[in-house]
This record gives sequence, structure tokens and C-alpha cells, in this order.
Amino acid sequence: QVQLVESGGGVVQAGGSLRLSCAASGRTFSSYAMGWFRQAPGKEREVVAAISWSGGDTNYADSVKGRFTISRDNAKKSVYLQMNSLKPEDTAVYYCAASREATIPPDEYDFWGQGTQVTVSS
Repeated sequence: QVQLVESGGGVVQAGGSLRLSCAASGRTFSSYAMGWFRQAPGKEREVVAAISWSGGDTNYADSVKGRFTISRDNAKKSVYLQMNSLKPEDTAVYYCAASREATIPPDEYDFWGQGTQVTVSS
């Protein structure tokens, strides 16, 4: 079992930056691929970024490439999402998730956090 808790959300002006963190519990965090998702009001949840267990492989949605960076620190059992050049359309609840799959991006995720709100004002 892996429990995930996101933090770092907030309100920021367009063009600004935020760094989301996801802290995991459990002894096997380093064996999971991790992902960040988001869901805006009235829209389906979409994947934002994913990272392999080692951190050596990453994948991004086209809408965030060049602006967002996913990283992880297995010693701290944490995964991060650095978000730069934020746009109003990035406004959403952001979730982190853990997957047992080895491929990036994973097809399925096994554990989910509760989410953190990101609001980008124009």
C-alpha cells in the first residue's frame, strides 16, 4: 500500500510558477512509477506527466511540455511537479498517483492522492 499526500497548490498569476509536492508513505515507493494528473471543472481528468521509478524516464502531455518538469527523490519518498509559465487553462485540481507498471507512461495507476487546487488568474 502507498498513501499519497499532495501539497503546494495555490493561487498564482498567469506567467508565474508553482511547485507541487507529493509525499508517499510505504516502504516500496522507489519501485513505483509516479504520475501527475489534473482535472478542471466540467472536464475529464488528464495526465500531465509521468516518471519512472528511477527518474530516468519521463513523459509529458503536449500542453505542458517545456513548462512543467516532473522529478522525484526516492530517499525522501517524494515526487514533484515544477510548473512554470502558468496559464489560466492550467487551473485544476492536481493529483499524484503511483503505478506498479514499468513502462512510461503507465496505462494504469494503483494509488491516488486527494489532490491540491491550482488556480491561475489572468
